Amino acid sequence: MLRIVSDGINYACGLTLAGLALSYFLAPWAGLPLYLVAAFCLWFFRDPDRKVPQGAVMVSPADGKIVSIKRLNDDERRISIFLNIFDVHVNRSPVAGQITNIHYHKGKFLVASREVASTDNEQNTFTVDAGGSKVVFSQIAGLIARRIVCYKRPGDRVATGERIGLIKFGSRMDIVFGPEWELVAESGQRVSAGSTVLARRIDVESSGGTK
Repeated sequence: MLRIVSDGINYACGLTLAGLALSYFLAPWAGLPLYLVAAFCLWFFRDPDRKVPQGAVMVSPADGKIVSIKRLNDDERRISIFLNIFDVHVNRSPVAGQITNIHYHKGKFLVASREVASTDNEQNTFTVDAGGSKVVFSQIAGLIARRIVCYKRPGDRVATGERIGLIKFGSRMDIVFGPEWELVAESGQRVSAGSTVLARRIDVESSGGTK
């Protein structure tokens, strides 16, 4: 059964009521545009279940397209994923661990596919201790996305692929990780939140213990 985020249900109900009012007071067809927008909201805020891969893996935190894979320094790389308006916008944790920090940065609303969006746009940044590995990922607002929703707090533990929030209407997510992760994703690749593997942990045994 397909889930719908409560925000989408609220928007759809409000739009439908407004459409009914227009149809009642003006003409039967007057509310049609609002009914169509209501249907779009239900579709946009869909929240499908995903099969999360097992093992020491890093999964995509968002649906969308990898627009950049960048080496930030000798120890860190960053994957940037752009979500268009047709993608699922529920975000998930790329790794399992404990959230040690969540930092909100008020910024601009530039086109999220641009490189400058990683530093200048409004964003919500999570830091997760993944058992000897620090993974940082950010929900980044875009030109249309003007609200970031976060479900978690510092101190919470998260599982790989667990829902952590959403960004409303077109946006970006960045993931920064260290050399203990072997990159398997490619630039230009389409990814699905919670199910597409971006990297594999190379400093752990198959049993899950560190080398």
